[in-house]
Amino acid sequence: MSAIRIPSPIDRAFLSNEPEVGTLILVRHGQQEWPDPETSVSAEWVDPPLSEMGRRQAECVGEFLARKPISAVYSSQLLRANDTGKAIAKHHGLDVTVIEALQEIHMYRDLPQDQRPTDIIGEQAMEGIRERFVQTQKWDAYPYTERSEDFRRRVGWAVESAVVTHPGETIVIACHGGVINAYLAEILGLTVDMFFRPYHASSHRVLFGQGRRVIETLNEECYLAAADLLTH
Repeated sequence: MSAIRIPSPIDRAFLSNEPEVGTLILVRHGQQEWPDPETSVSAEWVDPPLSEMGRRQAECVGEFLARKPISAVYSSQLLRANDTGKAIAKHHGLDVTVIEALQEIHMYRDLPQDQRPTDIIGEQAMEGIRERFVQTQKWDAYPYTERSEDFRRRVGWAVESAVVTHPGETIVIACHGGVINAYLAEILGLTVDMFFRPYHASSHRVLFGQGRRVIETLNEECYLAAADLLTH
């Protein structure tokens, strides 16, 4: 007769070896086609498709996760995230469920979308805004943009709406670097909005259960490095 194992305090604190604990895998989308920064207007930055490199990265993360027991795949409605989600979901015979609130931070949303922000704000002011973001790592440095608090709130409920549907299961959310930072910063109690830079098609694991969320890994990218597909 085997002895009954009593979980240690460290197991309980970090949800390791605990029953009925699920795993959330956050995946940043693959590299997108970058608009021309000199001529593109605000709207062109919202929903660019995956580049050729991005498609290869999406296939790579899909193959990496193919052997995981994934129960569901979610994504934002934006092409780069949704197509990355599809590259993962196809290995599990799943469809991608879209949650629009997983969309990236709405940059310059209150400006006319058919113009360049610099044409309205001015080049000198824009340089100061960018420098302020470098110093604070907060989206509130940018004017005419979704507020950091509002962004965190919508990301939080969007991610949790997926998590609570799958207790004890493994799920994937294909989304964006800002979204990943917003959710994980809340778990860590950080005030900055961007505390690290996720690689394109990188994965980040969070354990969930017992009313708690525990970060297990950040920026998994071994599969990308092995295939020479590692990009920021």
